[in-house]
Amino acid sequence: MISIVIPIFNEEESLRKLIEAIQINVTKDYELIIVDDCSADSSSDLVLNYNVKLLKQPYRMGNGAAVKRGIREAKGDILVLMDGDGQHNPEDIPQLLKHIDKYDMVVGARSKNSKITLLRKLANKIYNCLASYVTEFDVEDLTSGFRIIKRDLAKKFLYLLPNGFSYPTTITLALLKTGRSIKYVPITMLARQGKSKINALSDGFNFLLIIAKIATLFSPFKIFLPVSVFFFILGVGYYVYTFVAYHRFTNMSVLLITTSVIIFMLGLISEQIAQLRLGRTETG
Repeated sequence: MISIVIPIFNEEESLRKLIEAIQINVTKDYELIIVDDCSADSSSDLVLNYNVKLLKQPYRMGNGAAVKRGIREAKGDILVLMDGDGQHNPEDIPQLLKHIDKYDMVVGARSKNSKITLLRKLANKIYNCLASYVTEFDVEDLTSGFRIIKRDLAKKFLYLLPNGFSYPTTITLALLKTGRSIKYVPITMLARQGKSKINALSDGFNFLLIIAKIATLFSPFKIFLPVSVFFFILGVGYYVYTFVAYHRFTNMSVLLITTSVIIFMLGLISEQIAQLRLGRTETG
């Protein structure tokens, strides 16, 4: 059996069509779990008209918190995670399910024909490049909320997932950094129904912060090394400037170069700690 988990917050415009499309396109035995993050509209009342397991948050806790509750309540061995705003087409679910036997997670990657803004496309490109650097894997769509994952694996990393909109970023990086396999399947993202709940500035910064935090957790040298190199180049450059201009080696040059060495050594130590912690997690 598969469990389809959909977090919602004021999604009455798209919810009926989404549920009916799932009923038509998913032929395997499934349970549909709707987690209402304290909606102010009639979303919950609408859900009651269908054979759906409705979970209601006691107060607004965030998209990620709703997804985590749905995962904890799920009974299926395979989880289908998707948004409730109408952007994800249930017709794509069978296409994604075909690959889950071979991969640990299958992600619906937004194609060029997807209905997303130019700013969102640019931001996603930046996130994908950063994630690809951290994981040494070609990440095609870091922030896509349309994904299929094995339940046991999702529960293993549940403690890492944030309560906000960044759970797809976190689960992707966590799986890749622990040697799990991911398959990207091109999909066409539909135009969302209603107003977006994502704030481009604050949530965009959170996505970048999540990438840095997960990189530091699993592979800290990926963060420490560029910073160390930056300070080293700055120190050497400043030394060359002061030597040519004033024929002396300044204290600032010493400070910058020393800082680069300290950061480099901290990175080495952090890398060893991360590997030891990861080893205990995998065997525990």
